[in-house]
Amino acid sequence: MNAKVLIVDDSSLARRTVRLLLEELGHTVEEASDGAQALERYFINRHDLVILDMVMNGMYGLEVLAKMRELHGEVRVIVATADIQTSTQEQVRAAGAAAFVNKPINRQALARVVNAVLAGGDGWN
Repeated sequence: MNAKVLIVDDSSLARRTVRLLLEELGHTVEEASDGAQALERYFINRHDLVILDMVMNGMYGLEVLAKMRELHGEVRVIVATADIQTSTQEQVRAAGAAAFVNKPINRQALARVVNAVLAGGDGWN
């Protein structure tokens, strides 16, 4: 399935890395470097999937997720972070994210989670 994906991360290297992986999988990718830019782009383009960094300058990832869910309750978001604590994963899940992936991003893990979420499931398993 070719999907429109928005990558939100304040690191240009992280965005570029995820972009290359997603484009190899056949997806169309747009990038945002902060939460405000992400909200604007999502509002205009209504992406099929958002890959969202947790810790960014300005707006924290969970705040961006909450605002996206206000715009569109069915938004599908995969949170990507280096924070591997169980409590963080629980917060992300409670906030309505479809999945959680650890940074640095593993190609196979990202592909599995993206495919699961786009197929209508979740990537928590």
